[in-house]
Amino acid sequence: MPLLRVHLDSDPTTARRVLHLHRDGGVHHESREAAREQVWRQGRTPAGDPVFVGITNGRRSVRLLYDVEVYSDTVP
Repeated sequence: MPLLRVHLDSDPTTARRVLHLHRDGGVHHESREAAREQVWRQGRTPAGDPVFVGITNGRRSVRLLYDVEVYSDTVP
């Protein structure tokens, strides 16, 4: 199944908190659900839970990065 990379806007403090949480084996439920919602808004159907892959390296504009497995389009 294809992967869709989702970029979620964040602030530096929250991004660092999410990164540390995931490094410690936790899950930031709010951002994971936001990633899932972003996939639906793009017209795709998630096939699994979003997987946190990191943050961008911006000073002011920081984004959380998630990979989401999506179902292949089955248009006849």
